[in-house]
Amino acid sequence: MDGITLTYTDRKGVLAPGALETMMADNAGLLKRVIDGEEEYRDYLGWFRVDDTAGEERLDFLLEQARRVRADGDAFVVIGIGGSNQSSRAAIKALRPKGGPAILWAGNTISACETARLLEELDGYKSVYIDCIAKNFETLEPGIAFRVLRQYLERRYGAENAAGRIFATGTPDSTLHQLCRDNGYTFLTFPERVGGRFSVISDVGLFPMAVAGIDIRALVGGMRSMRDRLWHESAGENIALQYACLRKLLLDRGYHLEMLSYFEPRLDYFAKWWIQTFAESEGKNNTALYPVAASNSEDLHTTGQFVQQGSPILFETFLEVRGQDASVIMPHEEKKDYFDYLEGMDFWAMNNVAFRATMAAHSDRGIPCLLLSIPAIDAATLGALYYFFLFSCYLSCHLLGVNPFDQPGVEGYKAYMFANLGKPGATL
Repeated sequence: MDGITLTYTDRKGVLAPGALETMMADNAGLLKRVIDGEEEYRDYLGWFRVDDTAGEERLDFLLEQARRVRADGDAFVVIGIGGSNQSSRAAIKALRPKGGPAILWAGNTISACETARLLEELDGYKSVYIDCIAKNFETLEPGIAFRVLRQYLERRYGAENAAGRIFATGTPDSTLHQLCRDNGYTFLTFPERVGGRFSVISDVGLFPMAVAGIDIRALVGGMRSMRDRLWHESAGENIALQYACLRKLLLDRGYHLEMLSYFEPRLDYFAKWWIQTFAESEGKNNTALYPVAASNSEDLHTTGQFVQQGSPILFETFLEVRGQDASVIMPHEEKKDYFDYLEGMDFWAMNNVAFRATMAAHSDRGIPCLLLSIPAIDAATLGALYYFFLFSCYLSCHLLGVNPFDQPGVEGYKAYMFANLGKPGATL
């Protein structure tokens, strides 16, 4: 997509002159192989073309279902964990669409307190709908939340009326699909060839966004635009390959953390999606960067001291938003509060000054700084960012020599948990 750029500032000279250009040229073959389609990962690339899982016919269907919920519902509960809810929660937080039902979240915790609070909150809404997202319907958190919320709806509306309020998004012919067949719930598709953290380009991410009122056609259009850009840029110009190579070069030079820094709190959940995407894809074979985020300017007053003078273990990727979409002017004040020097200045301008000052100060310290600049926070740009990071992560995993699409380490805690909970067949 036009308007998204990536630049690199390195005042300490961490990378040798020409190192990035050489690495990008050396990986021209990798870029071509990925774009051509790798047979090795064919069963995981349902998201890659965009249209395979988010074509026009599918968008029409999702919008039709979303209109049904929006016409009647005043609360919509998304049940899911990890990749099943991160992408839609990120977009809804970032874009803050007006109107439509309240969007609530469940199945991402086992906390009794949070579950009880959610049920109490739902009592205050007149018309509640739910969507349980679970690819194989074996993950504990969404599974138990779905049972509790199904029964809640049945108590409130009766079994027959409750069925019309229940959506489930899963793999065709899974146990979740059968549950929908048996009880008349609306079934949506979690594509078999798409993993959770790549599922934004499918019913998983797009349906909750549509219910919230996000223009999913514009968002998918942004994905297509970025896809077309990355598929046609040469290795020497490709922004995703540039990002992946910079990350690997800095890792090789002893930087172990990448901090995504931004000055719009609207991006808080997008940062959580970014963290999961890279941590779960790359964190294998005792390698990879540890992804963290800084929501500024608040976090300048929490971790900012460490960044400025602590252990030099991280580099920063700043996410800049260029287009102004809000305005609050510092008013005149007769009372003496010593902020008169800011009178008449826009909060947008002050925030931008804080952003520039932070990047300058951290660069002066010697921290390598990447600047990913986007034109706005809107549906099309957000779609482009989703695709950019997914494509970059795919390339980055190749540079690390790890499988981009599995997550065997996630199963570690589950073995202990299921054994101690008495799940049939669970062993340590």
